[in-house]
Amino acid sequence: MKHHMVRYVLTGLLALAFGFSVAVAQDDEGKKEKGPSKADLKKYDANRDGTLDEAEMATMKAAKEAQKAAAKQERLDKYDANQDGKINKNESATEKADKAAAAEAKKAAREAKKAGAGGKK
Repeated sequence: MKHHMVRYVLTGLLALAFGFSVAVAQDDEGKKEKGPSKADLKKYDANRDGTLDEAEMATMKAAKEAQKAAAKQERLDKYDANQDGKINKNESATEKADKAAAAEAKKAAREAKKAGAGGKK
């Protein structure tokens, strides 16, 4: 019986090791540099050659950074009650409550629409 138990344990360990090595290999493959999305190509490929050159890439990165900064500022404007430039625990709780309320409202609207349509899609 002990011989069978050792066999099962070793088989399990080998399976785990194999699974781990496959996961690591897939993770390394996933780290390959991605190109721009189709939407980004369409928006930032000024010369329409199907790729982004250095200048187009810089324009895209600058636009994305500006969007990120604007979103951060919008968040601060909305939730930074004490105007210290940071979101503290209480302000974060307010933000989470707002997001939860918005999600509930969206869910209720979907359910009302579904009920109004007689449950048909």
